[in-house]
Amino acid sequence: MNYRHAFHAGNHTEVFKHAALTLILEHLLQKSKPFAVLDSHGGIGVYDLQSDEAMRTNERDAGVNKVFGHPLTSAPMYSNALESLNEEDLRFYPGSPELVRRVLRDHDRLIVCELHPEDGAVLKQRYRRDRRVYVHNRDGYEAIGAMLPPAERRGLVFIDPPFEGKDELDRLAKALKSGFRKWATGIYAIWYPIKDATLGDRVSNAIRDAGFKNAVRAEFCPFRCDGVRLAGSGMAICNPPWMLEDRLQRLCAELAVLIGGNFASWIVEPVPPAESD
Repeated sequence: MNYRHAFHAGNHTEVFKHAALTLILEHLLQKSKPFAVLDSHGGIGVYDLQSDEAMRTNERDAGVNKVFGHPLTSAPMYSNALESLNEEDLRFYPGSPELVRRVLRDHDRLIVCELHPEDGAVLKQRYRRDRRVYVHNRDGYEAIGAMLPPAERRGLVFIDPPFEGKDELDRLAKALKSGFRKWATGIYAIWYPIKDATLGDRVSNAIRDAGFKNAVRAEFCPFRCDGVRLAGSGMAICNPPWMLEDRLQRLCAELAVLIGGNFASWIVEPVPPAESD
């Protein structure tokens, strides 16, 4: 349990990931029917960018620092969350649980898992008075098999693993298979880091092997992929909402201008189905 979100809060991968998340939330809010979100790796919800952890890495400099004060027309919900947490100066960054919590209606529900004991305790304390939020100090992959389908039968499974363990992809693939068996019609959004092209291809294979027929893969890289440096990140979405592919293209194009470097690149494309399909 070495990974802590606090060291990476607001970096370029967080900006892309969380902006993409809000596009899915906007879709879920279009209907009056309730929805549920299962967040598999919740962190602490809100991050102080002046904390020792955040200041030690300063990863915000290549990410949210370049976006704050420049509202994203492609992802207005994300920009609104940043502005509402901060006044003139940027200090606090919303993680995925906070982004979801802020838009929940009375009949919607957020289930957050965080295995790190200290982070899980902070998360429980933060949302202890919100009856729409349920925090579990448990393994997020295991929760996908145990907690699906939600009673609402509508919503999102947000999978944001650290990709530190050698068995991370195997655990992800197993969780996706379990999720498909339990709730084949749910939306699943999987984040992954990019140093080269291999991990994105393996995530796509895991999606196909799980049984999903409709998925889109979006990748945004401010830096050149060299196999060593964290060049960017990807989001693979199973059962994507209508028009999400177009919205992700607009998001990537806008981020390329704001935080992209000379070697910035991005792709948004369908995940091809298995050959037997």
